[in-house]
Amino acid sequence: MESVRVEGMMFDLPDDDVLYAALLARDPSYEGRAFVGVASTGIFCRLTCPAKKPLRRNCHFFGTVAEAAAEGFRPCKRCRPLGGAEPFVEALLAALQDDPARRWGEGDLVALGHDPSTVRRAFRRQFGVTFLDMARAARLRSGFGTLREGGRVIEAQLEAGFASGSGFRSAFARLLGRAPGAFTGREMLKADWIETPLGGMIAVVDARALHLLEFADRKALPSELKRLSGLVKGDLGIGRTLVTDRVEAELAAYFGGEEAAFTVPLALHGSDFTRAVWDELRRIPAGATRSYTQIAAAIGRPSAVRAVARANGANQIAIVIPCHRVIGEDGSLTGYGGGLWRKERLIALERGYAGRGGGGRGQASSCAPVPRIA
Repeated sequence: MESVRVEGMMFDLPDDDVLYAALLARDPSYEGRAFVGVASTGIFCRLTCPAKKPLRRNCHFFGTVAEAAAEGFRPCKRCRPLGGAEPFVEALLAALQDDPARRWGEGDLVALGHDPSTVRRAFRRQFGVTFLDMARAARLRSGFGTLREGGRVIEAQLEAGFASGSGFRSAFARLLGRAPGAFTGREMLKADWIETPLGGMIAVVDARALHLLEFADRKALPSELKRLSGLVKGDLGIGRTLVTDRVEAELAAYFGGEEAAFTVPLALHGSDFTRAVWDELRRIPAGATRSYTQIAAAIGRPSAVRAVARANGANQIAIVIPCHRVIGEDGSLTGYGGGLWRKERLIALERGYAGRGGGGRGQASSCAPVPRIA
Protein backbone atom coordinates (compact mmCIF):
# COMPACT_ATOMS: atom_id res chain seq x y z
CA MET A 1 0.00 0.00 0.00
CA GLU A 2 1.38 3.39 -0.97
CA SER A 3 0.73 6.50 1.08
CA VAL A 4 1.71 10.17 1.08
CA ARG A 5 1.38 12.85 3.72
CA VAL A 6 0.09 16.18 2.42
CA GLU A 7 -0.24 19.02 4.89
CA GLY A 8 -0.71 16.60 7.77
CA MET A 9 -3.22 14.37 5.94
CA MET A 10 -2.51 10.72 5.16
CA PHE A 11 -3.84 9.33 1.89
CA ASP A 12 -3.79 5.54 1.45
CA LEU A 13 -3.96 4.32 -2.12
CA PRO A 14 -4.18 0.55 -2.47
CA ASP A 15 -4.82 -0.81 -5.94
CA ASP A 16 -8.33 -1.56 -7.19
CA ASP A 17 -8.08 -5.28 -6.44
CA VAL A 18 -7.40 -4.52 -2.78
CA LEU A 19 -10.27 -2.04 -2.72
CA TYR A 20 -12.63 -4.56 -4.33
CA ALA A 21 -11.69 -7.13 -1.69
CA ALA A 22 -12.40 -4.47 0.96
CA LEU A 23 -15.77 -3.80 -0.69
CA LEU A 24 -16.70 -7.48 -0.55
CA ALA A 25 -15.62 -7.64 3.09
CA ARG A 26 -17.33 -4.32 3.93
CA ASP A 27 -14.02 -3.33 5.50
CA PRO A 28 -14.63 -0.27 7.76
CA SER A 29 -10.94 0.74 7.70
CA TYR A 30 -11.52 2.54 4.38
CA GLU A 31 -14.43 4.57 5.70
CA GLY A 32 -14.18 8.10 4.36
CA ARG A 33 -11.05 7.30 2.34
CA ALA A 34 -12.42 5.26 -0.56
CA PHE A 35 -15.71 5.08 -2.46
CA VAL A 36 -17.00 2.86 -5.23
CA GLY A 37 -18.98 3.95 -8.28
CA VAL A 38 -21.04 1.21 -9.93
CA ALA A 39 -21.26 1.65 -13.69
CA SER A 40 -24.36 -0.52 -14.05
CA THR A 41 -26.43 1.63 -11.67
CA GLY A 42 -24.76 5.06 -11.80
CA ILE A 43 -24.59 5.05 -7.97
CA PHE A 44 -21.56 5.56 -5.73
CA CYS A 45 -21.30 4.07 -2.25
CA ARG A 46 -19.17 3.60 0.82
CA LEU A 47 -17.22 0.32 0.78
CA THR A 48 -19.33 -0.70 3.78
CA CYS A 49 -22.62 -0.30 1.94
CA PRO A 50 -25.07 -3.12 2.84
CA ALA A 51 -26.39 -3.35 -0.73
CA LYS A 52 -25.67 -6.37 -2.94
CA LYS A 53 -22.09 -6.24 -4.15
CA PRO A 54 -21.49 -5.38 -7.83
CA LEU A 55 -19.35 -7.29 -10.30
CA ARG A 56 -15.69 -6.29 -10.35
CA ARG A 57 -15.88 -5.04 -13.94
CA ASN A 58 -18.59 -2.52 -12.99
CA CYS A 59 -16.59 -0.94 -10.17
CA HIS A 60 -14.74 2.37 -10.31
CA PHE A 61 -12.95 3.48 -7.15
CA PHE A 62 -12.49 7.07 -5.98
CA GLY A 63 -10.64 8.74 -3.15
CA THR A 64 -13.27 11.43 -2.58
CA VAL A 65 -16.96 11.96 -3.11
CA ALA A 66 -16.03 14.92 -5.34
CA GLU A 67 -14.33 12.57 -7.82
CA ALA A 68 -17.33 10.24 -7.87
CA ALA A 69 -19.77 13.12 -8.36
CA ALA A 70 -17.60 14.60 -11.13
CA GLU A 71 -17.86 11.29 -12.97
CA GLY A 72 -21.65 11.54 -12.86
CA PHE A 73 -22.34 8.99 -10.11
CA ARG A 74 -25.23 9.70 -7.72
CA PRO A 75 -24.89 9.13 -3.96
CA CYS A 76 -26.40 5.91 -2.63
CA LYS A 77 -29.55 6.41 -0.55
CA ARG A 78 -28.75 3.42 1.66
CA CYS A 79 -25.19 4.10 2.82
CA ARG A 80 -25.32 7.90 2.26
CA PRO A 81 -21.66 8.43 1.25
CA LEU A 82 -22.00 12.18 1.66
CA GLY A 83 -22.10 11.45 5.37
CA GLY A 84 -23.00 14.43 7.46
CA ALA A 85 -23.47 16.69 4.46
CA GLU A 86 -26.63 18.73 4.45
CA PRO A 87 -29.52 16.86 2.76
CA PHE A 88 -29.87 19.64 0.20
CA VAL A 89 -26.45 18.74 -1.26
CA GLU A 90 -27.72 15.33 -2.36
CA ALA A 91 -30.98 16.82 -3.62
CA LEU A 92 -29.24 19.48 -5.71
CA LEU A 93 -26.75 16.99 -7.18
CA ALA A 94 -29.63 14.73 -8.19
CA ALA A 95 -31.47 17.66 -9.78
CA LEU A 96 -28.37 18.67 -11.73
CA GLN A 97 -27.79 15.15 -13.00
CA ASP A 98 -31.44 14.77 -14.00
CA ASP A 99 -31.42 18.02 -15.99
CA PRO A 100 -27.85 19.20 -16.76
CA ALA A 101 -29.15 21.83 -19.22
CA ARG A 102 -31.21 23.64 -16.59
CA ARG A 103 -30.21 27.24 -16.01
CA TRP A 104 -29.77 27.62 -12.25
CA GLY A 105 -29.57 30.90 -10.38
CA GLU A 106 -29.70 32.03 -6.79
CA GLY A 107 -33.42 32.66 -7.21
CA ASP A 108 -33.97 28.97 -7.95
CA LEU A 109 -32.19 28.04 -4.75
CA VAL A 110 -34.30 30.49 -2.76
CA ALA A 111 -37.46 29.08 -4.36
CA LEU A 112 -36.45 25.64 -3.08
CA GLY A 113 -36.05 27.04 0.41
CA HIS A 114 -32.24 27.23 0.42
CA ASP A 115 -30.03 30.09 1.46
CA PRO A 116 -27.63 30.68 -1.50
CA SER A 117 -24.68 31.51 0.75
CA THR A 118 -25.19 28.29 2.73
CA VAL A 119 -25.34 26.26 -0.49
CA ARG A 120 -22.23 28.01 -1.78
CA ARG A 121 -20.22 27.25 1.36
CA ALA A 122 -21.39 23.63 1.53
CA PHE A 123 -20.41 22.87 -2.08
CA ARG A 124 -17.08 24.66 -1.80
CA ARG A 125 -16.31 22.69 1.35
CA GLN A 126 -17.21 19.34 -0.19
CA PHE A 127 -16.32 19.74 -3.87
CA GLY A 128 -14.05 22.76 -4.17
CA VAL A 129 -16.52 24.59 -6.45
CA THR A 130 -19.97 26.10 -5.97
CA PHE A 131 -23.18 24.46 -7.11
CA LEU A 132 -23.78 27.27 -9.61
CA ASP A 133 -20.27 26.71 -11.01
CA MET A 134 -21.09 23.02 -11.45
CA ALA A 135 -24.35 23.88 -13.23
CA ARG A 136 -22.68 26.43 -15.51
CA ALA A 137 -19.96 23.95 -16.48
CA ALA A 138 -22.53 21.28 -17.33
CA ARG A 139 -24.39 23.68 -19.63
CA LEU A 140 -21.29 24.92 -21.42
CA ARG A 141 -20.19 21.34 -21.98
CA SER A 142 -23.44 20.68 -23.84
CA GLY A 143 -22.94 23.79 -25.95
CA PHE A 144 -19.41 22.75 -26.86
CA GLY A 145 -20.66 19.41 -28.11
CA THR A 146 -23.31 20.95 -30.36
CA LEU A 147 -20.94 23.52 -31.89
CA ARG A 148 -18.22 20.93 -32.38
CA GLU A 149 -20.62 18.81 -34.42
CA GLY A 150 -21.42 21.77 -36.67
CA GLY A 151 -24.70 22.75 -35.04
CA ARG A 152 -26.01 26.29 -35.25
CA VAL A 153 -25.45 28.73 -32.43
CA ILE A 154 -29.15 28.77 -31.55
CA GLU A 155 -29.11 24.97 -31.30
CA ALA A 156 -26.07 25.10 -29.03
CA GLN A 157 -27.74 27.78 -26.94
CA LEU A 158 -30.88 25.70 -26.44
CA GLU A 159 -28.91 22.53 -25.81
CA ALA A 160 -26.91 24.37 -23.15
CA GLY A 161 -30.10 25.60 -21.49
CA PHE A 162 -29.48 29.32 -22.00
CA ALA A 163 -32.73 31.26 -22.30
CA SER A 164 -30.86 34.29 -23.61
CA GLY A 165 -28.80 34.26 -26.78
CA SER A 166 -26.74 37.16 -25.47
CA GLY A 167 -26.08 35.26 -22.24
CA PHE A 168 -24.87 32.22 -24.16
CA ARG A 169 -22.65 34.32 -26.42
CA SER A 170 -21.26 36.18 -23.42
CA ALA A 171 -20.44 32.96 -21.59
CA PHE A 172 -18.50 31.66 -24.57
CA ALA A 173 -16.85 35.01 -25.17
CA ARG A 174 -15.63 35.10 -21.57
CA LEU A 175 -14.20 31.63 -21.97
CA LEU A 176 -12.80 31.67 -25.52
CA GLY A 177 -12.48 35.39 -26.17
CA ARG A 178 -14.95 35.28 -29.09
CA ALA A 179 -18.69 34.79 -29.45
CA PRO A 180 -19.66 31.38 -30.92
CA GLY A 181 -21.04 32.95 -34.12
CA ALA A 182 -17.55 34.21 -34.98
CA PHE A 183 -16.19 30.69 -35.42
CA THR A 184 -15.91 29.42 -39.00
CA GLY A 185 -14.80 25.84 -38.39
CA ARG A 186 -11.66 26.50 -40.43
CA GLU A 187 -9.52 27.80 -37.56
CA MET A 188 -6.05 26.32 -37.11
CA LEU A 189 -6.44 25.86 -33.34
CA LYS A 190 -9.40 23.87 -32.04
CA ALA A 191 -10.79 24.07 -28.50
CA ASP A 192 -12.89 21.29 -27.03
CA TRP A 193 -14.11 20.01 -23.67
CA ILE A 194 -12.61 16.93 -22.01
CA GLU A 195 -14.31 15.54 -18.92
CA THR A 196 -12.12 14.17 -16.10
CA PRO A 197 -12.74 12.91 -12.56
CA LEU A 198 -11.56 16.31 -11.29
CA GLY A 199 -13.84 18.33 -13.53
CA GLY A 200 -14.04 19.53 -17.11
CA MET A 201 -10.91 20.65 -18.94
CA ILE A 202 -10.46 22.75 -22.06
CA ALA A 203 -7.95 21.35 -24.57
CA VAL A 204 -6.65 23.53 -27.41
CA VAL A 205 -4.87 21.68 -30.20
CA ASP A 206 -3.88 21.92 -33.83
CA ALA A 207 -3.34 19.05 -36.23
CA ARG A 208 -0.02 18.10 -34.66
CA ALA A 209 0.25 19.20 -31.01
CA LEU A 210 -1.44 20.20 -27.77
CA HIS A 211 -1.19 23.93 -27.02
CA LEU A 212 -3.26 24.29 -23.84
CA LEU A 213 -4.95 22.06 -21.29
CA GLU A 214 -6.62 23.76 -18.33
CA PHE A 215 -9.49 23.14 -15.94
CA ALA A 216 -12.54 24.94 -17.27
CA ASP A 217 -13.20 26.73 -13.99
CA ARG A 218 -9.71 28.18 -13.67
CA LYS A 219 -10.04 31.95 -13.29
CA ALA A 220 -6.99 32.62 -15.50
CA LEU A 221 -8.31 30.51 -18.39
CA PRO A 222 -10.00 33.34 -20.33
CA SER A 223 -6.81 35.43 -20.26
CA GLU A 224 -4.72 32.41 -21.26
CA LEU A 225 -6.99 31.72 -24.21
CA LYS A 226 -6.94 35.38 -25.18
CA ARG A 227 -3.13 35.35 -25.16
CA LEU A 228 -3.04 32.15 -27.18
CA SER A 229 -5.55 33.57 -29.66
CA GLY A 230 -3.33 36.64 -30.04
CA LEU A 231 -0.30 34.50 -30.82
CA VAL A 232 -2.17 32.86 -33.71
CA LYS A 233 -3.90 36.12 -34.75
CA GLY A 234 -7.37 34.98 -33.69
CA ASP A 235 -7.16 31.64 -35.47
CA LEU A 236 -8.87 29.79 -32.58
CA GLY A 237 -12.19 27.99 -32.88
CA ILE A 238 -14.23 25.11 -31.49
CA GLY A 239 -13.59 21.53 -32.55
CA ARG A 240 -11.14 18.71 -32.18
CA THR A 241 -8.42 16.86 -34.06
CA LEU A 242 -6.77 13.49 -33.55
CA VAL A 243 -4.57 15.22 -30.99
CA THR A 244 -7.66 15.90 -28.84
CA ASP A 245 -8.61 12.24 -29.03
CA ARG A 246 -5.08 11.28 -28.03
CA VAL A 247 -4.84 13.54 -24.98
CA GLU A 248 -8.36 12.47 -23.90
CA ALA A 249 -7.32 8.81 -24.06
CA GLU A 250 -4.08 9.48 -22.19
CA LEU A 251 -5.93 11.41 -19.47
CA ALA A 252 -8.37 8.51 -19.10
CA ALA A 253 -5.46 6.08 -18.69
CA TYR A 254 -3.80 8.41 -16.19
CA PHE A 255 -6.88 8.84 -14.00
CA GLY A 256 -7.68 5.14 -14.38
CA GLY A 257 -4.36 4.19 -12.79
CA GLU A 258 -3.11 2.54 -15.97
CA GLU A 259 -0.41 4.88 -17.24
CA ALA A 260 1.24 8.08 -15.99
CA ALA A 261 3.22 8.78 -19.15
CA PHE A 262 1.96 11.36 -21.63
CA THR A 263 3.30 11.08 -25.16
CA VAL A 264 1.05 13.62 -26.89
CA PRO A 265 3.21 16.21 -28.76
CA LEU A 266 3.28 19.61 -27.09
CA ALA A 267 3.57 23.13 -28.48
CA LEU A 268 5.21 25.28 -25.80
CA HIS A 269 4.64 29.04 -25.78
CA GLY A 270 7.33 30.54 -23.60
CA SER A 271 10.89 31.82 -23.28
CA ASP A 272 13.94 29.55 -23.30
CA PHE A 273 14.10 29.76 -19.49
CA THR A 274 10.41 28.99 -19.08
CA ARG A 275 10.61 26.00 -21.41
CA ALA A 276 13.65 24.72 -19.49
CA VAL A 277 11.58 24.78 -16.29
CA TRP A 278 8.69 22.99 -17.99
CA ASP A 279 11.05 20.33 -19.36
CA GLU A 280 12.38 19.76 -15.85
CA LEU A 281 8.85 19.43 -14.50
CA ARG A 282 8.25 16.63 -16.98
CA ARG A 283 11.26 14.79 -15.58
CA ILE A 284 9.71 14.54 -12.10
CA PRO A 285 8.44 10.95 -11.77
CA ALA A 286 4.80 10.40 -10.91
CA GLY A 287 4.62 9.81 -7.18
CA ALA A 288 7.51 12.21 -6.46
CA THR A 289 7.60 15.93 -5.70
CA ARG A 290 10.19 18.70 -5.96
CA SER A 291 10.64 22.17 -4.50
CA TYR A 292 11.27 25.34 -6.49
CA THR A 293 14.83 25.32 -5.15
CA GLN A 294 15.41 21.80 -6.46
CA ILE A 295 14.02 22.73 -9.88
CA ALA A 296 16.27 25.81 -10.04
CA ALA A 297 19.33 23.73 -9.17
CA ALA A 298 18.40 21.05 -11.72
CA ILE A 299 18.34 23.55 -14.61
CA GLY A 300 21.62 25.11 -13.52
CA ARG A 301 20.09 28.36 -12.18
CA PRO A 302 20.19 27.89 -8.39
CA SER A 303 19.61 31.58 -7.64
CA ALA A 304 16.53 31.83 -9.90
CA VAL A 305 14.02 30.33 -7.45
CA ARG A 306 11.44 33.10 -7.88
CA ALA A 307 11.74 32.96 -11.66
CA VAL A 308 11.20 29.20 -11.48
CA ALA A 309 8.04 29.80 -9.43
CA ARG A 310 6.76 32.25 -12.06
CA ALA A 311 7.50 29.80 -14.88
CA ASN A 312 5.76 27.04 -12.95
CA GLY A 313 2.68 29.25 -12.55
CA ALA A 314 2.74 30.15 -16.25
CA ASN A 315 2.28 26.52 -17.31
CA GLN A 316 -0.76 26.23 -19.60
CA ILE A 317 -0.70 22.45 -20.05
CA ALA A 318 -1.94 21.09 -16.73
CA ILE A 319 -1.22 17.51 -15.63
CA VAL A 320 0.77 16.69 -18.80
CA ILE A 321 3.38 19.23 -17.66
CA PRO A 322 3.03 18.32 -13.97
CA CYS A 323 3.39 21.64 -12.15
CA HIS A 324 1.27 20.07 -9.40
CA ARG A 325 4.35 18.05 -8.36
CA VAL A 326 6.09 21.19 -7.07
CA ILE A 327 5.63 21.83 -3.34
CA GLY A 328 7.09 24.14 -0.69
CA GLU A 329 10.48 23.63 0.94
CA ASP A 330 8.72 22.51 4.12
CA GLY A 331 6.63 19.93 2.29
CA SER A 332 3.45 22.02 2.31
CA LEU A 333 1.33 22.58 -0.75
CA THR A 334 1.86 25.79 -2.66
CA GLY A 335 -0.54 27.58 -4.98
CA TYR A 336 -2.09 25.72 -7.90
CA GLY A 337 -4.19 27.36 -10.61
CA GLY A 338 -6.63 24.46 -10.67
CA GLY A 339 -7.20 24.69 -6.91
CA LEU A 340 -5.32 23.16 -3.99
CA TRP A 341 -7.97 20.47 -3.60
CA ARG A 342 -7.10 19.21 -7.09
CA LYS A 343 -3.39 19.35 -6.30
CA GLU A 344 -3.98 17.17 -3.24
CA ARG A 345 -5.90 14.63 -5.30
CA LEU A 346 -3.34 14.54 -8.12
CA ILE A 347 -0.46 13.96 -5.71
CA ALA A 348 -2.45 11.27 -3.91
CA LEU A 349 -3.44 9.59 -7.18
CA GLU A 350 0.16 9.45 -8.36
CA ARG A 351 1.32 7.53 -5.31
CA GLY A 352 -0.28 4.56 -7.02
CA TYR A 353 2.39 4.85 -9.72
CA ALA A 354 5.36 5.23 -7.38
CA GLY A 355 5.97 1.51 -7.02
CA ARG A 356 5.92 0.94 -10.77
CA GLY A 357 9.01 2.93 -11.68
CA GLY A 358 6.96 6.12 -11.75
CA GLY A 359 4.76 5.56 -14.73
CA GLY A 360 2.52 2.55 -15.28
CA ARG A 361 3.64 0.82 -18.46
CA GLY A 362 6.25 3.48 -19.22
CA GLN A 363 7.96 6.46 -17.63
CA ALA A 364 6.27 9.02 -15.47
CA SER A 365 6.38 11.80 -18.01
CA SER A 366 7.34 11.83 -21.63
CA CYS A 367 10.35 14.07 -22.29
CA ALA A 368 10.24 13.76 -26.06
CA PRO A 369 11.23 16.87 -28.05
CA VAL A 370 8.37 19.29 -28.57
CA PRO A 371 7.79 21.96 -31.20
CA ARG A 372 9.39 25.26 -30.26
CA ILE A 373 6.99 28.16 -30.62
CA ALA A 374 7.93 31.67 -29.51
